Amino acid sequence: MVLHTSPFSSAFLRFLHSLSWGLIFPCFWLFDRLLASFLATTYEKRQHSEDPCYSRALCILISTPLYLALVVATLPFAFLGFLLWAPLQAVRRPYVYSQRGRVDKNRAEQGNAGTPVNDWRASGKSFCFCSANVCLLPDSLARFNNLSDTQGRAKEVGKRISNGASRPQIKIYIDSPTNTSISAVSFTSLVSPQGGGEVPNKVASVAGGVRSMSLTEYKHESNGEAEKEPEESSSSNLQGLEQENTPLNEPDSTSGVQISISAPVPSNDQEPEDGQTPNDKPKEGDSGSLDSRTASRDSLVKFHISDSNAVNNKLVYRASMIKKASVRKRRHADDCFDHEISAFFPANLDFLCLQEVFDKRAAEKLKNQLHHYFQHVIYDVGCYAWKGCGPFKFLNSGLLLASRYPILDASYRCFPNGRGEDALAAKGALFVKVHVGSTSQDQRIVGYISCTHLHASAADCVVRCEQLDLLVVWQSEFIKSTSRPAGADSPEDMVAFNVICGDLNFDNCSSEDKLEQQHSLFTRYKDPCRVGPGEDKPWVVGTLLDSSGLYNEEVSSPENLQKIMENEEGRKEYLVYPTNKNHGSNRKGRKIPLKGSGRRIDYILYTEEGLQPEWKVDIEEFSFITQLAGLTDHLPVSMRLAVSTGEEEP
Repeated sequence: MVLHTSPFSSAFLRFLHSLSWGLIFPCFWLFDRLLASFLATTYEKRQHSEDPCYSRALCILISTPLYLALVVATLPFAFLGFLLWAPLQAVRRPYVYSQRGRVDKNRAEQGNAGTPVNDWRASGKSFCFCSANVCLLPDSLARFNNLSDTQGRAKEVGKRISNGASRPQIKIYIDSPTNTSISAVSFTSLVSPQGGGEVPNKVASVAGGVRSMSLTEYKHESNGEAEKEPEESSSSNLQGLEQENTPLNEPDSTSGVQISISAPVPSNDQEPEDGQTPNDKPKEGDSGSLDSRTASRDSLVKFHISDSNAVNNKLVYRASMIKKASVRKRRHADDCFDHEISAFFPANLDFLCLQEVFDKRAAEKLKNQLHHYFQHVIYDVGCYAWKGCGPFKFLNSGLLLASRYPILDASYRCFPNGRGEDALAAKGALFVKVHVGSTSQDQRIVGYISCTHLHASAADCVVRCEQLDLLVVWQSEFIKSTSRPAGADSPEDMVAFNVICGDLNFDNCSSEDKLEQQHSLFTRYKDPCRVGPGEDKPWVVGTLLDSSGLYNEEVSSPENLQKIMENEEGRKEYLVYPTNKNHGSNRKGRKIPLKGSGRRIDYILYTEEGLQPEWKVDIEEFSFITQLAGLTDHLPVSMRLAVSTGEEEP
């Protein structure tokens, strides 16, 4: 299948489309600004709270007639543009594929295009997925969710995702069955920024009688598969500490300590910094809010404590970076994977699925920022006008998918049953096949990812169930149609994973969502956060934020929002909770919450069906992410999935 790098097949059609949109855009922009002038966010209200009461009214009285006059003046041109634009949508392609640093397709499929395809190992590999609703609507519509400056937010969202994913991942291994203490000094040494977010090169001091070691080597990893890059020992060692040139990849037999710092190599074409959106100013202690690639208070620092005589007795711990190095175990014995609320996007992120990237200009800005980390991006997904699925579509699907791995095939399908305001957008599903490795016999190893956004209206549960039915059918058809490479003699691709990401617009605890909770999708796909219909695991938190509190100081930065989400009482103030229609309202006007910790409507699901025989998939970690604090009313979620082939390394 040929990936579409342009929305139209010829330069002439692209010219006509640009001309038509050029005629429409002035009227569209002016009308958008007119509506936005009547819809102030709580941040703007707070800014102008000390202004005289007549000030805003005066501004509206002056700007409204001006905007109206300009809208009327540009309306004839917009009408002509619309007459040209609407028929063109019948031949428009369903998505645009963008690749950073165009390379030969054959090289890309072989993994020689700056991608981690060649890192596949015989024993398997792990992959990290992330899903987020970023609410990049036209500015006037975004204000209904208490968000503004869509163009600025799009650029900032891309920066934060790229910077969070490209930060170092620090792991500390201690070969001691009893001593698990790490001094705060060691964390400071490991994470102190050394000019522009480079990997720090200082001596790490480890408490508990373990001697220090200098960071003479670090790994640039892709999903844990290391590639050693030696560095010279730093000359700025801590005073009073003994320096040892111990390689990080080989634990010293005396100290029993192994430290590894891994980070994907980011692109060198970073753009210069420019203006920030109102809620993006970094605050004290907020090292993860903007451009920090270094680890901060919840960076993925893991302590593997093992007895040399009992390898199976490893225990995994997590530590906080800014607070004292308090070690946290898994809180529930039945969980076989780590879970956390993180102030950062996961290091070595492989696949990103975004929803509500509706605004075209915002999508372009977001795509450019994501290309600093992801080589492959599919955006501008969907259809417009009367093409394909029901009523006239003013907005596309809002879906965007970014990948570090080469994309082999892609397909978009539009839900035909949208209702109300949702019918004005081409909501649907994007199906993607990615190349993640090859066997020693040059047989391709692939993965399947589905990105979707379901119907929003709370009362239309039947519509969402129908869309879930279509999602399962379409995914099966896509896999069947792309299971074999081009060529009759080519062997079938080996499937490593099959994952669904998206905003499903229902949660697993609300009594009003029982129909969706019992859908057959959950018998085929596994939800890492779910115990069963109507019950989530105790550590799960909601992903839908109360938009009225987005700009409060308590949640205005990633780390502040993280602290609130870790506190049960704090969550009640800033999350939208599942409700029971039979209960009344509490004194704050909200319905009495049921069990659970907020409405979790953003999902990452996986299945073991259709994979290679003898291959297994296991969850390594699941995270709720706060790095987009102030930029959206959803919490992103991420999942790291380990694929095991059952073979041993040669």
